[in-house]
Amino acid sequence: MDTSSSPAAVAPPRRRTAIFWVSVVCAAALSGVAVWMLAGNPAVLAGHPLLPGILLAASAAGVAWAVLLWLRRDVPRPRSLPRIVGAWLGRLAVLAFAAGLAWLNPFAYQPGATAEAGPTSDFSVTETNAAVTMSPEGSATSKGLVFYPGARVDARAYQDILAPVVGAGYRVVILKEPLGLSLLDGNQARGAIGDNPDITTWAVGGHSLGGVSASSFALHNADIKGLVLYASYPVESLRGRTGLAILSVSGSSDGLSTPAKIDASRQLLPADTEFAAVRGGVHAFFGDYGNQPGDGEPGVSRQAAQQQIAAATVAFLGRL
Repeated sequence: MDTSSSPAAVAPPRRRTAIFWVSVVCAAALSGVAVWMLAGNPAVLAGHPLLPGILLAASAAGVAWAVLLWLRRDVPRPRSLPRIVGAWLGRLAVLAFAAGLAWLNPFAYQPGATAEAGPTSDFSVTETNAAVTMSPEGSATSKGLVFYPGARVDARAYQDILAPVVGAGYRVVILKEPLGLSLLDGNQARGAIGDNPDITTWAVGGHSLGGVSASSFALHNADIKGLVLYASYPVESLRGRTGLAILSVSGSSDGLSTPAKIDASRQLLPADTEFAAVRGGVHAFFGDYGNQPGDGEPGVSRQAAQQQIAAATVAFLGRL
């Protein structure tokens, strides 16, 4: 039969495979998580530059992947079994990476009653990519405190609770940690000390995971004279560390650094360590960043708890 005049056969559209749709989800996850965090949380851009840098790279990779999927949507790609297995494992890794980025979304600074009431003393605030520095206004000081924030907490969330320390004559440097995790650069305090050569007496402190890093730094640096632990405890023994005064402030209703954990930490701390417990205080009361999953139920107001925390800190540092 003569088919020279018959219309050309139209190839049916290629059926999309499961791995194609998983690739679409991966591309959307990379870009979506990045946009969600960069646009929705001011703490991301205000923090250490490593996280926004990774997010921008993830967003660009997601867009590039989506474009590539579109351009090659009708191109058949036969794969051997090892390549199929590798493709699935790679995409699962991408989804895990996107979930990890979402978990790193920081707790943003939420100014409370203390901030609304205005500063209790005159001080200046200088902010860089690495730290927030608060200095007493109009008078020279030779004393300083370097503070490690808790995991994934905006450094600015500690400005108000540490303001009375500045009023007592200390320069306070609150570190902006890489990815919001102090363990990624436990020696970060050394850079802050180097940036403030006029300070001759240094203490370090930290909240929660930040206190772990502060403890380790104080243990291995003999020039540190004081250590302030907020709802935290060391993982290494400091009993043999001489010339170091230590204050541990905790909350009796803390659901994360529980009273039992704080009590157990006594065996790692020198016998003369000062312990102060805020009755009814919880983990999130040691900064201004809202509530925290897994925390306990408070039995005191945030403002009252923070007044006790600040007072204990000022009194302790004054004795150094």
